[in-house]
Amino acid sequence: MGNVLVGGDQPVRVQSMTNTDTRDVAATVSQIRRLEELGCEIIRVAVPDSDAAKAIKQIVSQINLPLIADIHFKHTLATEALENGAAAVRINPGNIGGKGKTLEVIAYARELNRSIRVGINAGSLEKDLLAEYGVSAEALVKSALRQTSILEEAGFAQFKVSIKASNVPMTVAAYKMFSEISDAPLHIGITEAGTVRSGAIKSAVGIGALLLSGIGDTIRVSLTAPPEEEASAAWEILRAAGVRRRGVEVISCPTCGRTEIDLIKLAGEVEKACAVINKDITVAVMGCPVNGPGEAREADYGIAGGRGCGILFRKGETVKKVRAPDLLQELIKLIME
Repeated sequence: MGNVLVGGDQPVRVQSMTNTDTRDVAATVSQIRRLEELGCEIIRVAVPDSDAAKAIKQIVSQINLPLIADIHFKHTLATEALENGAAAVRINPGNIGGKGKTLEVIAYARELNRSIRVGINAGSLEKDLLAEYGVSAEALVKSALRQTSILEEAGFAQFKVSIKASNVPMTVAAYKMFSEISDAPLHIGITEAGTVRSGAIKSAVGIGALLLSGIGDTIRVSLTAPPEEEASAAWEILRAAGVRRRGVEVISCPTCGRTEIDLIKLAGEVEKACAVINKDITVAVMGCPVNGPGEAREADYGIAGGRGCGILFRKGETVKKVRAPDLLQELIKLIME
């Protein structure tokens, strides 16, 4: 996809989608640049009409990320987006007018050396599959196989597939079932997952289960929230699954009766401060000065709070004692030495 390779032995790539009006080029470019700073590697934009498709030309001239045009219902928007520089188009062959129009999109993609994502959603399954299988993993997989067969019969291999539902077990089952049949690269995620808290949890369960099974080539955490939250959550999931790491990992202990410092506030401040530090390190925020350094001895740096003060430690070894108000500042100073 543009200058980003997907599939095979490539890393699992982080993707998000803008929530700006694509026709507002300045706002869209600004958001894409913020997402790139947070580690987003592929970006998708909505293309509801021809004006949005035309805007892609200006957008791609100002960004570094490969851009996917999200297309529904009108196949001509897909061809127009490709002509204007989209690295790929996301289509559901079932809702853009049938096989003939899908073949037109394929012809454009082949000529321009661009890619296609076949997007299958539980909310837009074909009527015959719904009648036979209902909304199920089986129906999702049947739909995916039906649509990808069009590309394969045309000899077009530059595609990846997504098979999403808001139901986590159904989504996981569908991806596992499809991966046993096809070796096409897979874009994984839980669609319509929800708000920051509930959506991130659902996504972590679903995406995490797939990643731990060796399934997934690109991921998107779909949240009812600014897309910047999606990129950050995606990297946390990749790190938790042991797949990829980026930036600082902050670990912290749960509060208990021994805690003599505002640990919840301190942990939040440390996480926020470390979000802009581009170092592959682990930072611990512990509430007990007695057990903290020992329990977090594998952390590169850490704080263990006490009454009115705390200690800074490195690899389990105490560095110095610090007044509570100065803990955050002194920790960041130690990290940046």
